[in-house]
Amino acid sequence: MSVADNLARIRETTDAYPVKLIAVSKGIGLDKITEAIECGVTEFGESRVQDALRKRESVSADLAGKINWHFVGHLQTNKVKQVIGKFALIHSVDSMRLAMEVSNAAEKEGLVQPILLQVKIAEDPHKSGFTVDELRQQFSEILKLKGIQVKGLMTITPLTDDRELSAYCFNGLRQLRDEMERTHSVKLDELSMGMSEDYREAVRCGATMLRIGRAIFEAS
Repeated sequence: MSVADNLARIRETTDAYPVKLIAVSKGIGLDKITEAIECGVTEFGESRVQDALRKRESVSADLAGKINWHFVGHLQTNKVKQVIGKFALIHSVDSMRLAMEVSNAAEKEGLVQPILLQVKIAEDPHKSGFTVDELRQQFSEILKLKGIQVKGLMTITPLTDDRELSAYCFNGLRQLRDEMERTHSVKLDELSMGMSEDYREAVRCGATMLRIGRAIFEAS
C-alpha cells in the first residue's frame, strides 16, 4: 500500500480522537516525506540528530513552512547544543541531568525549548526514562528550569505483543500526568505514546500524540 493508503487506514482509527500524528521518518527518503506532506501530515519525528538536521535543510522552502520537526530518539548530552531551537518538541528528555543540559543550552541561546519527559511505566532494562518515583521526586525541580517548557509526558512500552501490558503503560502515563497536574498546579497537555504496533490502544487510553513510522511508510 502507498503512504496515502496507509495514512487513510490509520486515520480511520484516529480521526475520532483529539490526537496528533507524528510521522517518524527515520531512514525515510524525501520522496515519501513529501508524499506524506501532500496527504496532510504536518509533524515529523526523527531520532538521529545528524539525519534530522540534514533533512530539515533538504526539504524545499515551500514545504518547510508547512511542517514541524520533533526529536523522538535518545538524546545524548553532547548533542544537546545541536538540537536546541531546531525542533518544535523534544519528546525524549529522560533524566534530570538531560533536562538541566537542555535548559542550560537553551538559556544561553535566549530560548525556551518545549520538551516532554520520558517515563518508564513498566520496568524495562532496554529503555531509558524516569521511573514513576523519580519523576514524582524530581518534577518540582524540573519545573524550576528556565530554559525548558514541560509540555507533557512520553513513554515507550516494552517490546511485546501483550496488549494488556501496553494498555497498562498507557493508562499509567495518563494517570501520572493527571497526578502531576493536580500536585503541581500545572497544565500538561501532551501524552506522546503509541507507535505502529500499539497506536490503537494508545488512542483509546488518551494519547494526544502518536509516533508512527513503519505503519505509514512501509508497504503492508
